[in-house]
Amino acid sequence: MSDIVLSSAVRENLLALKSTSKLQSTTQNRLATGLKVNSALDNPNSFFTAQGLNDRANDLSNLLDNMGQAVQTLRAAEDGINSIVKLVESAKAIANQALQTQSEFERKNFTERYNEILVQIEDMARDAGYKGKNLLAGLGNELEVIFNEDSTSNLMINPVDYTDTTLDEGLNLDDLATGVGATSSFSLFAGNAGITLTALQASSDLADHPDFAAGDVIEIIGGSATVALTVGTDVTTVQDYVNALENIQGISATFDEGTDTITINSGLGENVVITKDNTGGGNATTTTAVVSPMSSTATLISSGSFKIGDTLTITDGNGFIPASLELDADTTVSDFVTLVNNVKGLDATFSGGSISLIGEVSFSIESDNNDFNIGNLGQTSGTVSLTATDSEFKSATDIERILQSINAALDELRSSASTFGSNLSTVQIRTDFTEELINTLEVGAGALTIADMNEEGANMLALQTRQQLSSTALSLANQAEQSVLSLF
Repeated sequence: MSDIVLSSAVRENLLALKSTSKLQSTTQNRLATGLKVNSALDNPNSFFTAQGLNDRANDLSNLLDNMGQAVQTLRAAEDGINSIVKLVESAKAIANQALQTQSEFERKNFTERYNEILVQIEDMARDAGYKGKNLLAGLGNELEVIFNEDSTSNLMINPVDYTDTTLDEGLNLDDLATGVGATSSFSLFAGNAGITLTALQASSDLADHPDFAAGDVIEIIGGSATVALTVGTDVTTVQDYVNALENIQGISATFDEGTDTITINSGLGENVVITKDNTGGGNATTTTAVVSPMSSTATLISSGSFKIGDTLTITDGNGFIPASLELDADTTVSDFVTLVNNVKGLDATFSGGSISLIGEVSFSIESDNNDFNIGNLGQTSGTVSLTATDSEFKSATDIERILQSINAALDELRSSASTFGSNLSTVQIRTDFTEELINTLEVGAGALTIADMNEEGANMLALQTRQQLSSTALSLANQAEQSVLSLF
């Protein structure tokens, strides 16, 4: 089949239509993709330049995610420090409260509360991590924040360690010794006897009584004491005799002129035996005060260790007096035990004439009457003592030393908070910068490859018009050829 011969006019119109169709295809592709450069074939220089810009933007976007996580890690540490500051301030308040009281027991309790705060500080520091990174947990938790693609721009954030409050390079707050309690006991005895001196007054001479004569020797044996008195030399009057008995520790004596009787009360743990010989010509006599453990209902003054008006005082190791009791004729052993049990940190039980004491801190029980408890503990003061191991809040000096440590810990925390805050600000600034740089890179890449949709839309309309005109021209050319052929 021979080739079809086209006239020059038809050929030109066909070529115009082909060119227009190709341009329409290109424009439609740009409108569909939004890009004026889709491949290196479109514009090698723009394509590869834009690709480099987009690649860098993608790399920075990946780093931006890591920066965001670093910000959260720093915020977790900052939140942890702020909370730890509040706990340390609570510990400081506890120490100041301890300083305001003299009670050793209350100070011991404050010590225990202080230690509980330290445990909470350590727990909070352990809980301040974010995605496996804890800037409050020390070694191994270093945080490196990378800001550029080749890692030459970075920030290394070193952690602190608050998971152990005793560390010197951390808070340097040690657990406080809370002390160890103590026990003690003492017994209460009572024995009574009477010596009748008929027709005598307190001022009367003993020798006026038929049983007594000058030169007679009176021997008093009680507890660890043995006292010998010679009538007419050591004791002359009835009152002298009463005073001599009264001066023996653990024994009290009174003379009742109404009954002409010397009443002897003993608080010693053994019977009191009073013998008088007849060396001076009097009558030999023996008087015995049989001693037995006191009962809970017995009045204290029935023992030679107590008198009406005595004051019993309970004092702790700091000299603080939590309780005292002035005795009257009706004060019983049970009243005394109740007094002790009302003291915080001190417990007492009474059984078989013995009072057992358990003290959480040091205590002493003493009387202004030296006869109290003499002969039972072998002491000359008569004080009952419980010596406990002291807590570290015992003295004001100890508390002030601990307050200094707390203030130093607060300074450390504030310094760390400032450092982390500065690091957080730096990372946030670099994050903002990176976001802006990514936008700049993407805008630059877009300027090289993104199509102007308004321009491409106008181009499409123009090409459609051109196509219509080219089709019309081609039709006219064909019609002209047909007119020529019709002549034949």
